[in-house]
Amino acid sequence: MGPGHPECPERLDAIEDRLLITGVADALERYEAPEASLADIELAHNRLHVAAMRGLSDLLNEELLAGGPAYSQIDTDTSINAHTWKASLRAAGAALAATDAVMAGEITNAFCAVRPPGHHACHDKAMGFCFFNNVAVAAKYALQRYNLQRVAVVDFDVHHGNGTEDILAGDPRALMVSIYQHPFYPYSGDQNPAPNMVNVPVPAYTRGMDIREMIEMMWIPRLEAFKPEMIFISAGFDGHREDDMGQLGMVEADYAWITHRIMDIARRYSKGRIVSCLEGGYVMSALARSVEAHVRVLAEL
Repeated sequence: MGPGHPECPERLDAIEDRLLITGVADALERYEAPEASLADIELAHNRLHVAAMRGLSDLLNEELLAGGPAYSQIDTDTSINAHTWKASLRAAGAALAATDAVMAGEITNAFCAVRPPGHHACHDKAMGFCFFNNVAVAAKYALQRYNLQRVAVVDFDVHHGNGTEDILAGDPRALMVSIYQHPFYPYSGDQNPAPNMVNVPVPAYTRGMDIREMIEMMWIPRLEAFKPEMIFISAGFDGHREDDMGQLGMVEADYAWITHRIMDIARRYSKGRIVSCLEGGYVMSALARSVEAHVRVLAEL
């Protein structure tokens, strides 16, 4: 994104370091992220959007070789560079490879430590640090490739996953449950959501225990009634009380609790099948500790 931007490479370094230092990494199977095919990306995205991202990346490559600018602005928050195209294909590819590995029974569940994030990427546009919607691509892929009848998306980022809603709204095979600060970027999710959307907007400074209570009341009954065959998580950790990107009051224990509740649903209805993808989280220590808490529960450590 450029120097000084919160969505930076150090985010993945912080996660990696934390998992190594705590010994959690020793318990994990590691997979290299492949590039997603354009056909799979286009399960969730308009072909023109995909072509525009590729064309802009090619242009930046040419300009970079000629000594031109390294970045181009998509919106006020989001810029693309010569390497964004490949990174975006690998971020989505990680979610697809994780879906394949979980469906094949090689692993019970997966956490994809990916950049760029995805849940603001809409069917036909990039925005909010996101280019392709990793979770929505994987959810659509699971429905098509494995003929699943019901998949659920759980989003606990501090920002509403407007892109995921845009892609999945009205699809009876998908249920999306989310909780997010509101009013807040991207200023969506509160106006006439589709029947398969369970949006829980909460005001700034809402504490973790109140968020847990709302999840228990609003998410869990809908997930139980839906009986998903696979669960995808948009795992944003910017709702942590130390993260100044938002103003929610969550801590590591809250992320662990949410993960436990998702795993309870997955065990009962989904054969334990979960694919979680990193979204937000921009203060390095809080992000790393929160991911550790999330992954410890997924790995049953």
